[in-house]
Amino acid sequence: MSTLSDARDGASEQFRDLNLSITGLGVEYPPYLLSPSDLDTLCARHYPDSPAIQKVRMINNYTGIETRSAIGTVDHPMANMDRAPTIDELCKVFLKDGVALAITAARKALHEAQLSPADITHVVSTTCTNSANPGFDHFVCKGLGITQPVEKVLLHGIGCSGGLACLRTAANLALGSTFMGRKARILVIALEISSLLVRSELDSVQELQETRIGITLFSDCASAAVLSNGLGKQDPEPIYSLLGWDHRIIPDTEQDLGFDIDPLGWKVVLSPRVPKLTGAIVAPTFNDLLTTIPNLPSNYQKASDFDWALHPGGATILTGVEKSMSITPEHMRASYDTYINHGNSSSATILSVMDRLRQKEMDDCAPDGKVKDYVVGCAFGPGIAIEMCMLKRNLNHVRRVLVDGDITPPMTETDPSDGEVSRSDTPVDLEAEVEATKEKGDVLEEKLEKIHPEIPEQNDSLAEALNGVELD
Repeated sequence: MSTLSDARDGASEQFRDLNLSITGLGVEYPPYLLSPSDLDTLCARHYPDSPAIQKVRMINNYTGIETRSAIGTVDHPMANMDRAPTIDELCKVFLKDGVALAITAARKALHEAQLSPADITHVVSTTCTNSANPGFDHFVCKGLGITQPVEKVLLHGIGCSGGLACLRTAANLALGSTFMGRKARILVIALEISSLLVRSELDSVQELQETRIGITLFSDCASAAVLSNGLGKQDPEPIYSLLGWDHRIIPDTEQDLGFDIDPLGWKVVLSPRVPKLTGAIVAPTFNDLLTTIPNLPSNYQKASDFDWALHPGGATILTGVEKSMSITPEHMRASYDTYINHGNSSSATILSVMDRLRQKEMDDCAPDGKVKDYVVGCAFGPGIAIEMCMLKRNLNHVRRVLVDGDITPPMTETDPSDGEVSRSDTPVDLEAEVEATKEKGDVLEEKLEKIHPEIPEQNDSLAEALNGVELD
């Protein structure tokens, strides 16, 4: 009969290799897609023309995002009131439509992990677009039918780095369970509903004549993962093994990236220093992380030896890390693909990128046609914080998906207007600036075409489109 001492000895042996596996991933984007022209529509409907509105509309065409996922179309009632929605109104939509998305993503992850809700021992969740109590994780657990005692953690104040922060927290909980000889099957959930903040942000653009680009980047998504410590019932083949992680804060940068509370939701804080700051912190974090991962193969020593799952915070984030780490868009193919087709869904995005990376069409875009066994996950959040992890991908894993009809994705209702609202053309006084921006380079266009051949012409850096404008 095994004793607690035996369990601890075994745990100590396993601790060297961590024995942590991601056995299920689930991503649920809402059914609607917003195009760049939809922001023009909202501006024309609700705001008089002004220099700041013109600038934001111009920048909106140069983000590199083709479509952003959203819980409603441009005609969603809450985006078309005579005012911006309040926090209370936003919360009701989040707890209705958002929680439904999270439940669906969690069910997908559980299905792939071959678990029932009753097998879950811990739940680690995050969001930066809701602050209700009890938190949204309470209602997700209720919707999943989790009735057994579980240890729950809801992380707040970590923004776009939240997905990896949840994974780091889950890993530490799993290792604690291993030390005590207990099984851990941890459900990680990230949920963000950003699209309905558009009116509040446009109010600030118009009233303060600020150039705020959050409304050109952010989107809606729920994502989930299951992390196992390997004790107890046998797991299916892992998707990824989690080998290690790093977390640090860049000093004196809390004013550069954030999400400030406001009676009408939250206001994005994003300074022009962010791409440079984030690009500079990646190399030392990566180098330190490498020293903590034992027994890496000799051909995995520098950044370009790995595939990268980087949170696509914006075009300048992607290109900045490329330059600082001497890697290519093909190394970050899943990040670009997610950014182009769905936009930035804050904390939920990184798990979506990890899910996308393991799909066949992404393998076809690997650098020199060679898929990497080892993957670096990386995301940035307020602070400025960097979260980084090392993953070993199981290239033999066969993705287990739900049969059509097993889960019906939640739908949200919209209230289209009776008449067609005309879209305003680019203001005449910006034509020269737009043309000059187009002529500044086609580097990013060439890079993105390798991954997504239908991407429209872009620029090497969104900073060029901003033309020196300070972001608030």
